[in-house]
Amino acid sequence: MPHTTTPHSGPPPPPGASLGALPTSERSLAPDLARGVMLLIIATVHAHMFRVATTGDGYSLDGALDITATAAMALFGENRGYPMFAALFGYGLAGIYLRRTAEGRPWPWTRGLLRRRGRWMVVIGVAHTALLFYGDVIAVYGLLALLFASVLRFSDRRLLAHAFAWMAAGSLGYALTEKAFFAGMQESGDGNVSALLDMVMRLMTLPLFWPMMIAISVFPFLIGVWAARRRLLEDPQRHRALLRRVALWGISTAVVGGVPQALINIELWDVSVPAQVAFFWLHLATGYAGGFGYAALIALVALRLGQRRGPIVTALAATGQRSMTCYLLQSVAWAVLIPPYALGIGPALGDAEGVALGAAVWLATVVAADLMRRAGFRQGPAEWFLRRMTYGRPAVSRS
Repeated sequence: MPHTTTPHSGPPPPPGASLGALPTSERSLAPDLARGVMLLIIATVHAHMFRVATTGDGYSLDGALDITATAAMALFGENRGYPMFAALFGYGLAGIYLRRTAEGRPWPWTRGLLRRRGRWMVVIGVAHTALLFYGDVIAVYGLLALLFASVLRFSDRRLLAHAFAWMAAGSLGYALTEKAFFAGMQESGDGNVSALLDMVMRLMTLPLFWPMMIAISVFPFLIGVWAARRRLLEDPQRHRALLRRVALWGISTAVVGGVPQALINIELWDVSVPAQVAFFWLHLATGYAGGFGYAALIALVALRLGQRRGPIVTALAATGQRSMTCYLLQSVAWAVLIPPYALGIGPALGDAEGVALGAAVWLATVVAADLMRRAGFRQGPAEWFLRRMTYGRPAVSRS
Protein backbone atom coordinates (compact mmCIF):
# COMPACT_ATOMS: atom_id res chain seq x y z
CA MET A 1 0.00 0.00 0.00
CA PRO A 2 1.59 3.33 -0.97
CA HIS A 3 2.22 5.77 1.84
CA THR A 4 2.24 9.54 1.70
CA THR A 5 3.69 11.76 4.37
CA THR A 6 1.43 14.73 3.64
CA PRO A 7 -1.96 14.68 5.39
CA HIS A 8 -5.19 15.45 3.58
CA SER A 9 -5.43 19.21 3.22
CA GLY A 10 -9.19 19.53 3.06
CA PRO A 11 -11.33 21.04 5.80
CA PRO A 12 -11.74 18.89 8.90
CA PRO A 13 -15.07 17.27 9.63
CA PRO A 14 -17.28 18.80 12.29
CA PRO A 15 -16.23 18.07 15.89
CA GLY A 16 -17.37 14.70 17.13
CA ALA A 17 -17.77 13.19 13.65
CA SER A 18 -16.59 9.59 13.16
CA LEU A 19 -15.01 9.44 16.59
CA GLY A 20 -16.89 6.48 18.00
CA ALA A 21 -15.22 3.17 18.70
CA LEU A 22 -14.90 0.99 15.62
CA PRO A 23 -17.93 -1.34 15.51
CA THR A 24 -17.12 -4.95 16.36
CA SER A 25 -18.41 -6.09 12.97
CA GLU A 26 -15.81 -3.88 11.26
CA ARG A 27 -12.84 -4.94 13.37
CA SER A 28 -10.22 -7.23 11.89
CA LEU A 29 -9.72 -10.45 13.83
CA ALA A 30 -5.91 -10.64 13.71
CA PRO A 31 -5.00 -7.59 15.87
CA ASP A 32 -7.53 -8.49 18.57
CA LEU A 33 -6.54 -12.15 18.52
CA ALA A 34 -2.86 -11.17 18.77
CA ARG A 35 -3.51 -8.95 21.78
CA GLY A 36 -5.49 -11.68 23.50
CA VAL A 37 -2.77 -14.29 23.02
CA MET A 38 -0.03 -11.79 23.87
CA LEU A 39 -1.58 -11.31 27.31
CA LEU A 40 -1.05 -15.04 27.97
CA ILE A 41 2.67 -14.64 27.33
CA ILE A 42 2.82 -11.54 29.54
CA ALA A 43 0.98 -13.30 32.39
CA THR A 44 3.08 -16.45 32.36
CA VAL A 45 6.37 -14.55 32.15
CA HIS A 46 5.41 -12.31 35.07
CA ALA A 47 4.20 -15.15 37.26
CA HIS A 48 7.25 -17.28 36.44
CA MET A 49 9.51 -14.52 37.75
CA PHE A 50 7.65 -13.70 40.98
CA ARG A 51 9.65 -16.12 43.10
CA VAL A 52 12.87 -14.54 41.82
CA ALA A 53 11.53 -11.02 42.36
CA THR A 54 10.24 -11.65 45.89
CA THR A 55 13.13 -13.72 47.25
CA GLY A 56 16.17 -12.95 45.11
CA ASP A 57 16.99 -16.68 45.28
CA GLY A 58 16.75 -17.45 41.58
CA TYR A 59 14.55 -20.07 39.95
CA SER A 60 13.53 -23.10 42.01
CA LEU A 61 14.59 -25.72 39.39
CA ASP A 62 13.10 -28.39 41.63
CA GLY A 63 12.76 -31.32 39.26
CA ALA A 64 12.26 -31.88 35.56
CA LEU A 65 8.97 -29.97 35.38
CA ASP A 66 10.47 -26.79 36.83
CA ILE A 67 13.54 -27.05 34.61
CA THR A 68 11.38 -27.55 31.51
CA ALA A 69 9.15 -24.60 32.44
CA THR A 70 12.11 -22.28 33.00
CA ALA A 71 13.78 -23.29 29.75
CA ALA A 72 10.51 -22.90 27.83
CA MET A 73 9.98 -19.41 29.22
CA ALA A 74 13.45 -18.37 28.04
CA LEU A 75 12.93 -19.85 24.59
CA PHE A 76 9.32 -18.82 23.94
CA GLY A 77 8.21 -16.24 26.50
CA GLU A 78 10.71 -13.87 28.08
CA ASN A 79 11.46 -10.89 25.83
CA ARG A 80 9.32 -12.48 23.12
CA GLY A 81 5.81 -11.39 24.12
CA TYR A 82 6.81 -7.84 25.00
CA PRO A 83 8.03 -6.88 21.48
CA MET A 84 4.70 -8.06 20.11
CA PHE A 85 2.96 -5.88 22.73
CA ALA A 86 4.98 -2.81 21.66
CA ALA A 87 4.53 -3.52 17.95
CA LEU A 88 0.77 -3.84 18.39
CA PHE A 89 0.72 -0.49 20.18
CA GLY A 90 2.56 1.15 17.28
CA TYR A 91 0.19 -0.58 14.88
CA GLY A 92 -2.83 0.75 16.74
CA LEU A 93 -1.48 4.30 17.08
CA ALA A 94 -0.67 4.41 13.36
CA GLY A 95 -4.18 3.13 12.67
CA ILE A 96 -5.66 6.08 14.56
CA TYR A 97 -3.47 8.48 12.57
CA LEU A 98 -4.39 6.91 9.23
CA ARG A 99 -8.13 6.88 10.00
CA ARG A 100 -8.21 10.48 11.20
CA THR A 101 -6.13 11.62 8.24
CA ALA A 102 -8.47 9.82 5.86
CA GLU A 103 -11.36 11.70 7.50
CA GLY A 104 -9.64 14.95 6.56
CA ARG A 105 -8.34 15.85 10.00
CA PRO A 106 -5.27 18.15 9.80
CA TRP A 107 -2.02 17.00 11.38
CA PRO A 108 -2.05 19.48 14.32
CA TRP A 109 -5.49 18.19 15.35
CA THR A 110 -4.43 14.54 15.07
CA ARG A 111 -1.13 15.17 16.85
CA GLY A 112 -3.01 16.84 19.69
CA LEU A 113 -5.35 13.86 19.88
CA LEU A 114 -2.48 11.36 20.03
CA ARG A 115 -0.61 13.38 22.63
CA ARG A 116 -3.73 13.74 24.77
CA ARG A 117 -4.13 9.98 24.59
CA GLY A 118 -0.48 9.57 25.54
CA ARG A 119 -0.78 11.90 28.55
CA TRP A 120 -3.74 9.97 29.92
CA MET A 121 -1.90 6.69 29.38
CA VAL A 122 0.93 8.06 31.52
CA VAL A 123 -1.61 8.99 34.21
CA ILE A 124 -3.14 5.50 34.11
CA GLY A 125 0.30 3.89 34.15
CA VAL A 126 1.55 5.87 37.13
CA ALA A 127 -1.61 5.01 39.05
CA HIS A 128 -1.14 1.36 38.03
CA THR A 129 2.43 1.43 39.35
CA ALA A 130 1.48 3.14 42.59
CA LEU A 131 -1.48 0.94 43.41
CA LEU A 132 -0.68 -2.45 41.91
CA PHE A 133 2.41 -3.43 39.94
CA TYR A 134 6.04 -2.47 39.43
CA GLY A 135 6.28 -3.54 35.77
CA ASP A 136 3.73 -1.20 34.18
CA VAL A 137 4.06 -0.55 30.45
CA ILE A 138 0.97 1.62 29.91
CA ALA A 139 2.88 4.75 30.95
CA VAL A 140 5.83 3.68 28.77
CA TYR A 141 3.55 3.53 25.73
CA GLY A 142 2.01 6.84 26.69
CA LEU A 143 5.48 8.35 26.67
CA LEU A 144 6.10 6.82 23.24
CA ALA A 145 2.95 8.54 21.98
CA LEU A 146 4.13 11.84 23.44
CA LEU A 147 7.74 11.63 22.27
CA PHE A 148 7.39 9.88 18.92
CA ALA A 149 4.10 11.04 17.41
CA SER A 150 6.02 12.82 14.64
CA VAL A 151 7.36 9.50 13.27
CA LEU A 152 3.89 8.78 11.93
CA ARG A 153 4.70 11.25 9.14
CA PHE A 154 8.16 9.88 8.37
CA SER A 155 8.86 8.25 5.03
CA ASP A 156 9.30 4.48 5.17
CA ARG A 157 13.03 4.77 4.65
CA ARG A 158 13.47 7.27 7.47
CA LEU A 159 11.15 5.29 9.74
CA LEU A 160 13.11 2.05 9.28
CA ALA A 161 16.47 3.81 9.67
CA HIS A 162 15.36 5.15 13.04
CA ALA A 163 13.92 1.77 13.97
CA PHE A 164 17.12 -0.20 13.42
CA ALA A 165 19.25 2.47 15.07
CA TRP A 166 17.08 2.15 18.18
CA MET A 167 17.26 -1.63 17.95
CA ALA A 168 21.05 -1.59 18.04
CA ALA A 169 21.56 1.10 20.67
CA GLY A 170 18.47 0.51 22.79
CA SER A 171 18.84 -3.24 23.20
CA LEU A 172 22.52 -2.91 24.07
CA GLY A 173 21.85 -0.17 26.61
CA TYR A 174 19.11 -2.24 28.22
CA ALA A 175 21.32 -5.33 28.38
CA LEU A 176 24.06 -3.36 30.12
CA THR A 177 21.75 -1.91 32.79
CA GLU A 178 19.18 -4.69 33.29
CA LYS A 179 21.29 -6.86 35.57
CA ALA A 180 21.99 -4.08 38.06
CA PHE A 181 18.40 -2.77 37.94
CA PHE A 182 16.69 -6.08 38.68
CA ALA A 183 19.35 -7.11 41.19
CA GLY A 184 18.47 -3.98 43.16
CA MET A 185 14.77 -4.82 43.00
CA GLN A 186 15.41 -8.35 44.28
CA GLU A 187 17.54 -7.11 47.16
CA SER A 188 14.69 -4.81 48.26
CA GLY A 189 12.14 -7.61 48.16
CA ASP A 190 12.27 -8.82 51.78
CA GLY A 191 9.32 -10.25 53.67
CA ASN A 192 8.95 -7.25 56.01
CA VAL A 193 7.98 -4.71 53.37
CA SER A 194 4.68 -2.91 53.99
CA ALA A 195 2.12 -1.92 51.38
CA LEU A 196 3.06 1.76 51.71
CA LEU A 197 6.80 1.10 51.44
CA ASP A 198 6.20 -1.19 48.47
CA MET A 199 4.25 1.57 46.71
CA VAL A 200 7.03 4.10 47.38
CA MET A 201 9.65 1.68 46.09
CA ARG A 202 7.65 1.01 42.92
CA LEU A 203 7.37 4.73 42.22
CA MET A 204 11.07 5.23 42.90
CA THR A 205 11.95 2.77 40.12
CA LEU A 206 10.23 4.86 37.45
CA PRO A 207 13.07 7.32 36.67
CA LEU A 208 15.26 4.38 35.64
CA PHE A 209 12.55 1.95 34.53
CA TRP A 210 10.98 4.32 31.98
CA PRO A 211 14.18 5.08 30.02
CA MET A 212 15.12 1.39 30.01
CA MET A 213 11.73 0.33 28.69
CA ILE A 214 11.59 3.12 26.12
CA ALA A 215 15.03 2.03 24.89
CA ILE A 216 13.77 -1.45 23.99
CA SER A 217 10.27 -0.38 22.91
CA VAL A 218 10.98 2.14 20.16
CA PHE A 219 12.16 -0.46 17.64
CA PRO A 220 9.07 -2.71 17.77
CA PHE A 221 6.84 0.38 18.06
CA LEU A 222 8.25 1.76 14.79
CA ILE A 223 7.99 -1.63 13.08
CA GLY A 224 4.36 -1.68 14.15
CA VAL A 225 3.84 1.71 12.49
CA TRP A 226 5.45 0.40 9.30
CA ALA A 227 3.25 -2.71 9.37
CA ALA A 228 0.08 -0.64 9.90
CA ARG A 229 0.81 1.34 6.72
CA ARG A 230 0.62 -1.94 4.82
CA ARG A 231 -2.34 -3.32 6.79
CA LEU A 232 -0.43 -6.54 7.41
CA LEU A 233 -2.86 -7.69 10.08
CA GLU A 234 -6.09 -6.40 8.51
CA ASP A 235 -5.26 -7.82 5.07
CA PRO A 236 -3.28 -11.02 5.71
CA GLN A 237 -4.41 -12.58 2.43
CA ARG A 238 -2.52 -9.97 0.45
CA HIS A 239 0.62 -10.43 2.55
CA ARG A 240 0.45 -14.18 3.11
CA ALA A 241 3.94 -14.92 1.74
CA LEU A 242 5.60 -12.22 3.87
CA LEU A 243 3.71 -13.30 6.98
CA ARG A 244 4.79 -16.90 6.46
CA ARG A 245 8.44 -15.89 6.22
CA VAL A 246 8.23 -13.67 9.28
CA ALA A 247 6.49 -16.39 11.30
CA LEU A 248 8.94 -19.13 10.31
CA TRP A 249 12.18 -17.20 10.53
CA GLY A 250 11.14 -14.94 13.39
CA ILE A 251 10.10 -17.70 15.78
CA SER A 252 13.03 -19.92 14.74
CA THR A 253 15.50 -17.10 15.31
CA ALA A 254 14.04 -16.41 18.74
CA VAL A 255 14.30 -20.04 19.80
CA VAL A 256 17.90 -20.42 18.62
CA GLY A 257 18.89 -17.08 20.10
CA GLY A 258 17.29 -18.03 23.41
CA VAL A 259 19.27 -21.24 23.90
CA PRO A 260 22.26 -19.67 25.72
CA GLN A 261 19.96 -17.75 28.10
CA ALA A 262 17.92 -20.89 28.73
CA LEU A 263 21.04 -22.86 29.61
CA ILE A 264 22.13 -20.09 31.99
CA ASN A 265 18.69 -19.89 33.62
CA ILE A 266 18.52 -23.64 34.29
CA GLU A 267 22.10 -23.52 35.62
CA LEU A 268 23.61 -25.84 33.06
CA TRP A 269 26.05 -23.16 31.95
CA ASP A 270 28.04 -20.96 34.31
CA VAL A 271 29.51 -17.98 32.47
CA SER A 272 31.22 -14.74 33.45
CA VAL A 273 29.28 -11.51 33.97
CA PRO A 274 30.37 -10.01 30.61
CA ALA A 275 29.25 -13.21 28.90
CA GLN A 276 25.92 -13.05 30.75
CA VAL A 277 25.37 -9.53 29.41
CA ALA A 278 26.31 -10.60 25.89
CA PHE A 279 23.98 -13.60 25.91
CA PHE A 280 21.18 -11.55 27.43
CA TRP A 281 21.62 -9.01 24.62
CA LEU A 282 21.40 -11.88 22.10
CA HIS A 283 18.27 -13.10 23.86
CA LEU A 284 16.75 -9.63 23.71
CA ALA A 285 17.67 -8.94 20.08
CA THR A 286 16.37 -12.27 18.81
CA GLY A 287 13.27 -11.78 20.96
CA TYR A 288 12.21 -8.97 18.64
CA ALA A 289 12.11 -11.48 15.80
CA GLY A 290 10.08 -13.83 17.96
CA GLY A 291 7.52 -11.16 18.81
CA PHE A 292 7.07 -10.25 15.16
CA GLY A 293 6.90 -13.96 14.30
CA TYR A 294 4.11 -14.53 16.81
CA ALA A 295 2.10 -11.64 15.39
CA ALA A 296 2.58 -12.97 11.85
CA LEU A 297 1.57 -16.49 12.88
CA ILE A 298 -1.60 -15.23 14.55
CA ALA A 299 -2.45 -13.23 11.42
CA LEU A 300 -2.13 -16.43 9.38
CA VAL A 301 -4.36 -18.26 11.86
CA ALA A 302 -6.93 -15.47 11.57
CA LEU A 303 -6.76 -15.76 7.78
CA ARG A 304 -7.40 -19.49 7.95
CA LEU A 305 -10.33 -18.99 10.32
CA GLY A 306 -11.96 -16.52 7.98
CA GLN A 307 -15.44 -15.72 9.23
CA ARG A 308 -15.57 -18.73 11.55
CA ARG A 309 -15.90 -17.58 15.14
CA GLY A 310 -16.23 -20.37 17.66
CA PRO A 311 -16.58 -19.61 21.36
CA ILE A 312 -12.81 -19.80 22.03
CA VAL A 313 -11.84 -17.46 19.19
CA THR A 314 -14.65 -15.08 20.12
CA ALA A 315 -13.48 -14.99 23.74
CA LEU A 316 -9.84 -14.42 22.75
CA ALA A 317 -10.86 -11.58 20.42
CA ALA A 318 -12.97 -10.07 23.20
CA THR A 319 -9.88 -10.16 25.42
CA GLY A 320 -7.83 -8.38 22.76
CA GLN A 321 -10.52 -5.73 22.36
CA ARG A 322 -10.25 -5.10 26.12
CA SER A 323 -6.51 -5.66 26.44
CA MET A 324 -5.80 -2.74 28.79
CA THR A 325 -8.59 -3.78 31.14
CA CYS A 326 -7.37 -7.39 31.12
CA TYR A 327 -3.78 -6.28 31.66
CA LEU A 328 -4.87 -4.29 34.71
CA LEU A 329 -6.96 -7.21 35.97
CA GLN A 330 -3.82 -9.35 35.88
CA SER A 331 -2.15 -6.81 38.16
CA VAL A 332 -5.09 -6.92 40.56
CA ALA A 333 -4.54 -10.68 40.81
CA TRP A 334 -0.82 -10.23 41.42
CA ALA A 335 -1.48 -7.60 44.11
CA VAL A 336 -3.75 -10.03 45.96
CA LEU A 337 -1.60 -13.14 45.54
CA ILE A 338 2.06 -12.16 45.61
CA PRO A 339 3.13 -9.43 48.11
CA PRO A 340 4.04 -10.44 51.69
CA TYR A 341 1.43 -8.05 53.08
CA ALA A 342 -1.27 -9.86 51.01
CA LEU A 343 -1.47 -13.64 50.49
CA GLY A 344 2.29 -13.73 49.96
CA ILE A 345 2.52 -16.86 47.83
CA GLY A 346 5.43 -15.59 45.70
CA PRO A 347 8.28 -17.28 47.62
CA ALA A 348 6.41 -20.61 47.67
CA LEU A 349 5.94 -20.78 43.91
CA GLY A 350 7.96 -23.31 41.95
CA ASP A 351 8.85 -22.48 38.37
CA ALA A 352 6.15 -24.66 36.82
CA GLU A 353 3.63 -23.50 39.41
CA GLY A 354 4.36 -19.90 38.47
CA VAL A 355 3.69 -20.60 34.80
CA ALA A 356 0.47 -22.43 35.69
CA LEU A 357 -0.61 -19.53 37.91
CA GLY A 358 0.01 -17.06 35.08
CA ALA A 359 -2.05 -19.16 32.68
CA ALA A 360 -4.88 -19.42 35.21
CA VAL A 361 -4.96 -15.67 35.81
CA TRP A 362 -4.96 -15.04 32.06
CA LEU A 363 -7.79 -17.52 31.60
CA ALA A 364 -9.81 -15.71 34.27
CA THR A 365 -9.39 -12.44 32.35
CA VAL A 366 -10.52 -14.16 29.14
CA VAL A 367 -13.69 -15.25 30.89
CA ALA A 368 -14.20 -11.74 32.28
CA ALA A 369 -13.73 -10.17 28.84
CA ASP A 370 -16.19 -12.58 27.26
CA LEU A 371 -18.74 -11.86 29.97
CA MET A 372 -18.38 -8.14 29.20
CA ARG A 373 -18.99 -8.93 25.53
CA ARG A 374 -22.05 -11.02 26.32
CA ALA A 375 -23.39 -8.24 28.53
CA GLY A 376 -23.21 -5.82 25.60
CA PHE A 377 -20.18 -3.77 26.70
CA ARG A 378 -18.17 -2.96 23.56
CA GLN A 379 -15.18 -1.86 25.67
CA GLY A 380 -13.68 -2.62 29.04
CA PRO A 381 -13.73 0.09 31.71
CA ALA A 382 -10.08 1.05 31.08
CA GLU A 383 -10.68 1.44 27.32
CA TRP A 384 -13.86 3.43 27.99
CA PHE A 385 -12.02 5.76 30.39
CA LEU A 386 -9.10 6.34 28.01
CA ARG A 387 -11.44 7.07 25.09
CA ARG A 388 -13.53 9.48 27.17
CA MET A 389 -10.42 11.34 28.37
CA THR A 390 -9.01 11.43 24.84
CA TYR A 391 -12.08 12.43 22.87
CA GLY A 392 -14.29 13.96 25.54
CA ARG A 393 -17.97 13.35 26.01
CA PRO A 394 -19.62 12.23 22.77
CA ALA A 395 -21.94 14.72 21.13
CA VAL A 396 -25.64 14.13 21.80
CA SER A 397 -27.78 14.38 18.71
CA ARG A 398 -31.03 16.30 19.11
CA SER A 399 -34.03 15.72 16.91
